Amino acid sequence: MTATDPPRTQAPSLFTRARRRLTWVDSFLWVIRVGAVLLIAWGLIGSIQRFTAGLGPTGSQWRDLLVAAIAFGAMYGLIAIGYSMVYGVLGFINFAHGEVFMSGAFIGYFAATALSNGGLWQSNPIIAMLLTLLVSMATSTFMAVLVERVAYRRLRSSPRLIPLITSIGVSFFLQYSFLGLFGATVRTYPTLPPFMTGNIDILGVPVQRSQLLVIVVAAVAMSGLWQFVTRTKTGRAMRAVAEDKEIAALMGINVDRTIVTTFAVGGAMAGIAGMLYGQLYGVSFFMGFLPGIKAFTAAVLGGIGVIPGAMAGGVLLGLFEGVGPLLILGGLGIASPSQLRDAVAFSALVLVLIFRPSGLFGEAVGAEDRA
Repeated sequence: MTATDPPRTQAPSLFTRARRRLTWVDSFLWVIRVGAVLLIAWGLIGSIQRFTAGLGPTGSQWRDLLVAAIAFGAMYGLIAIGYSMVYGVLGFINFAHGEVFMSGAFIGYFAATALSNGGLWQSNPIIAMLLTLLVSMATSTFMAVLVERVAYRRLRSSPRLIPLITSIGVSFFLQYSFLGLFGATVRTYPTLPPFMTGNIDILGVPVQRSQLLVIVVAAVAMSGLWQFVTRTKTGRAMRAVAEDKEIAALMGINVDRTIVTTFAVGGAMAGIAGMLYGQLYGVSFFMGFLPGIKAFTAAVLGGIGVIPGAMAGGVLLGLFEGVGPLLILGGLGIASPSQLRDAVAFSALVLVLIFRPSGLFGEAVGAEDRA
């Protein structure tokens, strides 16, 4: 070094660079993370202490809550698949998907009532339930395709905010169309056949047959969808369009038809969930709103655009909603924690986004969104 050389400045240390990058937002998020972990740990310890002292739910009640939560989560997962598939292909959230679910449940109710009045529901309940399921799936599939054709197709090249707002408008339009056509009365499906009532022992654990039906049907539907997406030519075309629509078109894939197929498959999954949900809880014009929002939450939990993540996110959301209030809030000494199940469900979404913003399985983003 000579007298004419410029003075050297010492490079900032790793700690100094990290400290400069740590903004007040990062500090706030870390406070939230640490506080959430401490609060959850406190609630778990309190619940364990209450359980060992003989207070709160018994072991059998916890088991029933767990099974019911998995069954409810399976329905959320089936609805969430539609959100994830549409997002993976078009890159926007279809908030009208809850009403696609509602329409299948509603028309499935009319089909079940007609079969019951004709005596088939009582004489051959399995055939009647399968026919009702097909009607529900066909209705939701038709509604999903109709919404895509009428509301979304012309907006594909628009900024993503425009189809998002359009989907909200379509959601309200469908809600109040069903209100005007069928009224606000909550309607119930015909009584479940005798073989679907009561409990069945599985490895010594009594499980309600209706809940077992939901879990089995959801598992079969998810397995069939996975085989369809990964093993068929149409499924490969859907994945190609989700990755890059322009390149897929150059490879000879009919992009319009593939997008319609995506909406149709998502609608069919929502129709399955609609029939199961309506069979257990009844149908009304507003029934699609809250399950639809929670299914979107499940899709984000698992990783938006990832099909297995949607199903896993649905089951996790069902567990958060069904077991979380008693397990965490009950341990904190909060009265009537079950009434806060919706707050717990959406709080779980916030925590997952704070700890892992891309969801548990990561986010599937196409080439257009990465650019």
